Amino acid sequence: MPFIRLLICILCLALPASAQETPQAPPPDRGATGGATTLEDILRRQEGLKVDDSYRSENLGRSNREGTAPGLDTRGVASDSDVFRALRYNAADVTSSSRGPASEVIIQDGGMRWLQLREGPIREYGTWALAGMLVLLALFFLVRGRIRIDGEKTGRTVTRFTGFERFGHWLFAGSFLILGATGLITLWGRHAFVPILGKEGFATLALACKWLHNNIAWAFMLGLVIVTVNWIGHNLPTLLDLKWLAKGGGLFSKGVHPPARKFNAGQKIIFWACILLGVSISLSGLSLIFPFEMPMFAKTFIILNDIGAPGWVGLAPLPEVLAPHEEMQYAQLWHVIVAFVFMAIILAHIYLGSIGMEGAFDAMGSGEVEEQWAREHHSLWLDEVKAREGQAGSKAPTPAE
Repeated sequence: MPFIRLLICILCLALPASAQETPQAPPPDRGATGGATTLEDILRRQEGLKVDDSYRSENLGRSNREGTAPGLDTRGVASDSDVFRALRYNAADVTSSSRGPASEVIIQDGGMRWLQLREGPIREYGTWALAGMLVLLALFFLVRGRIRIDGEKTGRTVTRFTGFERFGHWLFAGSFLILGATGLITLWGRHAFVPILGKEGFATLALACKWLHNNIAWAFMLGLVIVTVNWIGHNLPTLLDLKWLAKGGGLFSKGVHPPARKFNAGQKIIFWACILLGVSISLSGLSLIFPFEMPMFAKTFIILNDIGAPGWVGLAPLPEVLAPHEEMQYAQLWHVIVAFVFMAIILAHIYLGSIGMEGAFDAMGSGEVEEQWAREHHSLWLDEVKAREGQAGSKAPTPAE
């Protein structure tokens, strides 16, 4: 299934290509090419196999430059190929007019692998994951229909969420929708929008998306904090959740309403997915906004190497020194992967909170829900509310007092 392929992609793409085991072969005889690239090197590279490029990375023309007399230019008698190889493998002694971080990194060919992953499997699997979720929800709606309130409506309402709770939810949800839309436009733009808007038109759209994405992110993180503080105490797992899950939450059978408190097991799964994915996508986003101040992956790789995690899946130790460019590439790949998983989950949440279940939207719309809806979907919580109301009523002064 596309979603499973996406999960496999998450495990694979979080690791650098240099750390993945590839078939080894004896070094080819480069005598016929004078030590240069052979046809075998090219074929292995086209197949995605590892090629030992030490014959290039170690051939940087040092012997030529060592014999250079003082007074010659910086290149001396080294050929253009020597200079370009030295730049590529970060062995050239260069200076730059820019004094910014990593300004002396002239060539960083890991960017090509990043581009191929971003425009290849990540975009493909991510698109299939979203499309697959939409198809599943459509099929569920056709088979199950809208989940109606089974009992007779009472005409009375119960306060489900306070104004501050709804504010935190909509801040979190609204900013996420904008971030998802602008992110998809950026990812799909060259192929989907350039043919329609033209390059200049898409450039304007992409610039607006970038500005919105970077600035709306702060609202998303604030909403994440509010949602966490408001509801984390109600979303701790209990044995009651197992009973709810055993009955499928009543989603697949009419008239089945397993008891639940303020949040049922399904909502708890959504909550913790939002928290964990929200924290992860926020950290990778901050790393992209502040790439030189908040590098993430080199430190993470050190921890993974210390506990031997790469060996668990047959991989070599991960690189523990990464250039800022590599940090940004890994952060961007992880950011997109998490975003696709996040969006697929939220599609299901949006469905159940709107057309999928009668009365569900009222909880976040007005904050008031039909009492019968509360009894069918959150009976234990309703009992608690009624008990509190009874206690408050018994303490209220009588007119004679």
